[in-house]
Amino acid sequence: MIEIRKTLLQVETTLIEGGKTAARPLKLYGAFAVVKNPWAGRGFVEDLKPEIHAAAPVLGKLLTGMIIEAVGSGDAVEAYGKTAVVGLDGEIEHGSALIHTLRFGNHYRTAVGAKSYLAFCNTRGPANAPVMIPLMDKNDEGRRSHYLTIQTAIADAPAVDEILIGLGASVGGRPHHRIGDRYQDLKDLGHDPDNPAGV
Repeated sequence: MIEIRKTLLQVETTLIEGGKTAARPLKLYGAFAVVKNPWAGRGFVEDLKPEIHAAAPVLGKLLTGMIIEAVGSGDAVEAYGKTAVVGLDGEIEHGSALIHTLRFGNHYRTAVGAKSYLAFCNTRGPANAPVMIPLMDKNDEGRRSHYLTIQTAIADAPAVDEILIGLGASVGGRPHHRIGDRYQDLKDLGHDPDNPAGV
């Protein structure tokens, strides 16, 4: 099973951007769990699957519940993402194992009714390491207004034998987005937006 030391919920609201009041405040939500690395102290572990199956669904359900409770509904979530920061005695693969599995991510996708894959970040660092959760629109990867990043740090996490796992959400896009979407670029470059690879 997974040992959870602490959880954290962060809510950030941007009211003014670029000196101009936002027509609609941007709200960013981050839900985090600091857990004991289930592979810590065991040397190189070839088969990570048993711990993935035991831990990833628990973390996916927990963090999804925290986000949905804070936002109010899955429908209100417009952009989403995930992250893992592995303590210094662990491997990047350990964090990846817990977040890059449908047993983790499908809890969130289902709860918010998403079509897009979950944007992600997986890094290694000490306590108080920068934590980044890249976000993108849950149904439209080309909607640049929702390319956002949640940034934070937790003073005492991750410890060397821990992993910090997080989910992020936005309600809204950047307050004054004005760079368009990728579909206009495709048109300008002579590509079919519905078939950008030309196949």
